[in-house]
Formats: sequence, C-alpha cells, structure tokens
Amino acid sequence: MQPLYESHLTSLPLISKGKVRDIYDIDENHLLIVTTDRISAFDVILPTPIPGKGRILTDTAQFWMKKTTHIVPNQLVSDLNLADYLTAEELKQLDGRGMIVRKLKPLPVEAIVRGYLVGSGWKEYKKSQSVCGLPLPQGLKKAQKLPEPLFTPSTKAEVGEHDENISFEKLVAIMGEEKSQKVRELSLALYQYAADFALERGIIIADTKFEFGEDESGVIHLIDEALTPDSSRFWPASTYKVGKNPESFDKQYIRDYLESLDWDKSSPAPELPEEVVHKTLEKYQEAQARLTENL
Repeated sequence: MQPLYESHLTSLPLISKGKVRDIYDIDENHLLIVTTDRISAFDVILPTPIPGKGRILTDTAQFWMKKTTHIVPNQLVSDLNLADYLTAEELKQLDGRGMIVRKLKPLPVEAIVRGYLVGSGWKEYKKSQSVCGLPLPQGLKKAQKLPEPLFTPSTKAEVGEHDENISFEKLVAIMGEEKSQKVRELSLALYQYAADFALERGIIIADTKFEFGEDESGVIHLIDEALTPDSSRFWPASTYKVGKNPESFDKQYIRDYLESLDWDKSSPAPELPEEVVHKTLEKYQEAQARLTENL
C-alpha cells in the first residue's frame, strides 16, 4: 500500500495540519478530516510513515463513535458523500482515510483516562505515590490496575510543543465547573464501556485520550479520534502480568525503539527502520481486527 504522509487536495481549502490529521473546509457546517499515515512520538512528528495506518485509525475511530452514541453524541455525519466533494483521483489518494464531520467548537483539553499504572504515571508514582498529583495507595506495582480509573486532563499543545498535565481545579479555571464536570463524567463513562468491551476481545485498555467539542447549543460531542492505537495503550490480556512492562498493540513499540537511541526527543526525529514500520503496522492491524470484527 502507498503511504500517505501528506494529503494534497485541491477541491477543498486546507484549514490546518496536525501531527497526524489534515483538515479541510467543506462548508459552513462541515469539515473533512484526513487521517494520514504520519505518526508522532513524544509530541514530535516522525519522518517515516506507517503505510495504511490512517485507514486503520479512521475505521477504528468511526467504529467506537457509532458504538458509544448512548453515552455521548459525536461529530460523524452520515448524509454526505465524499465523492460529491472530491475528484476520483483525490478519493484514490485518500483511500479510506477521509471522514466528513460536523463543525464543532473544540474544548481546550485532552481528556485522559488512566486505568493502569504505567508510563509517566508509574514514574511519578515511584517518586510521590501519586499520578498527576492524585494520591494513590502504597504498594502498587508497575502495570497494576488502579483501584478506579483516573481522569487526568492535559492542555492541548501546538504541533511541536508538549502537552502539559493539569489539575481538575486548573481545568475548572479554564472552562468552568459545569463543563469540566461533564467532560470528566463522559470520559470515565466512555473508558469504562470501552474497557469492558475490549476485555471481552482479549485487549486491556490501559489508558486513553478523548477530545470533545460543543455545538451552538453547548451540547458536548466526542470529536477527533477515539480509542485508537494512536491515542490509547492496548495490551494483550493473555500475556499481561502485574510488575512487568506489557506487550502492546499501539505505538509504545515505536516509543521503546526511540528510547533506545541517542535522540533528545526534539525535531527532527530519526527515520524508522523498515522492520519497526512493519511491526508497528502489524500491531495496529491486530488491534483493529480484535476490536472491530465480529467474533
């Protein structure tokens, strides 16, 4: 499959390019989100694409959004067709990586939910027995399931900048008590529902990140991506053991590879070897198959 590192559409005006997504304007109410095959790690866009990753993320995000409408409405639009806005050549270029969505006002928060003690949370816990400032019981081990999932919001950084963890009190100061409470409530409900569903299919969702937007009436919607291998830690339940660094079906494999290099985690990032690209794609494909295919 030909990788799509960057989209080039002339039928619609380009609004912005993120770490992974290119966003185009359709009309006053709709956007086209193109999920490319770019991949980022440590908030830096890597120069090597993962061929087909954008299709996997688009398909997985739409799967979860359709599956969680009983919890929260989302940005998906079903009554518009990409073929009415793009040329045949542009449709071929995207090859399943495009998604028409409603225009919503994004909320200024990365809504992170942590269900297991891992990554930066584990590093903090070893120092202060807390995660993002939230105190936890003594004696927890690496990769252990937390007593209950934690909502740990962060700021949304510009491309090339780092997200910053913030307290719930800081979130309230940014967007108000009622909206902050609602985002926390929705994030925890989405995580719990998805974690239960995924576990039945042999996947532990250790943590994940949600983004939300609001319509003109102030109704909060799920936007961007949801419960993909880019925004979540997926572990195979069959090999999971408390105290050990679990295998994963996500980009942790790439993070681990980059950690082994003499790289300062600033741009430009190093190229990925072909073996790492193939292995990453296999992990994404397996996560998609386990979660979205009928068993």
